[in-house]
Amino acid sequence: MKKEYLDFVLVPLGLTIMVAYHVWLIYRVLRHPTKTVIGINAINRRIWVENIMEDPAKNGILGVQTLRNNIMASTLLASTAIMLASLIALLMTSSSSSSRNNESGSNSHVFRGQNIVFGDGSDLGLSIKFFAILVCFVLAFLLIVQSVRYYSHASLLISVPVKRQRMPPEFAAEYVARALNKGSYFWSLGLHVLYISLPLFIWVFGPIPMVLCSFILVCLLYFLDAYSGYGASSEEEKKRRENGSVTALELGFGTETVGVRRF
Repeated sequence: MKKEYLDFVLVPLGLTIMVAYHVWLIYRVLRHPTKTVIGINAINRRIWVENIMEDPAKNGILGVQTLRNNIMASTLLASTAIMLASLIALLMTSSSSSSRNNESGSNSHVFRGQNIVFGDGSDLGLSIKFFAILVCFVLAFLLIVQSVRYYSHASLLISVPVKRQRMPPEFAAEYVARALNKGSYFWSLGLHVLYISLPLFIWVFGPIPMVLCSFILVCLLYFLDAYSGYGASSEEEKKRRENGSVTALELGFGTETVGVRRF
């Protein structure tokens, strides 16, 4: 079996693992939002927006500062993504120019994949790998830029008193909460695209490390995205507290908030 055939088998397997996980995550967010961190945060953001807009003269500064922090984090992530995309594009152009010089008889060094134990190490295969990484970085940049757009809209609308708006107060808060949640959704999508770029970068060293990285990444993302303690009954929460198995984060999502973690 040729080494190049491993790319045709293992790389689609790794991509299938990551795509299947994200399809499952989208289904859980839409159907069972209280069992995912994204859904729980979306629910609590709506409550937060309603509390802020009830008295914008008192809580408006807090809301604007919080959204400003989100904008700064998104801007930093978008700048990192576009910088990495520019670096990958520079590597692709320099590699192609070096390849042309080498074919013309020059002694310039060309980065090839011959040192890779398994997988395709040709110039075409390397270009495909770099292009896949480039697409991930550019897509992440565009998604995060959209999150900045919605965060900017929400930072302006959240300081407007609901009594001055030409709609019922509950609909005004709902509109701002939707803008804030859309910004968070785009930010999460951009972050997950950056996560996916990691196995594609490992693919440069061969398809076997790539599929292993995909499997490990999906396992880590599951523990970051899944949550099952939201909305538990008071009896179950009391039982977990007596057993010492409840954390401060779980208590914050329960019926009462306790500031001390119990071990």
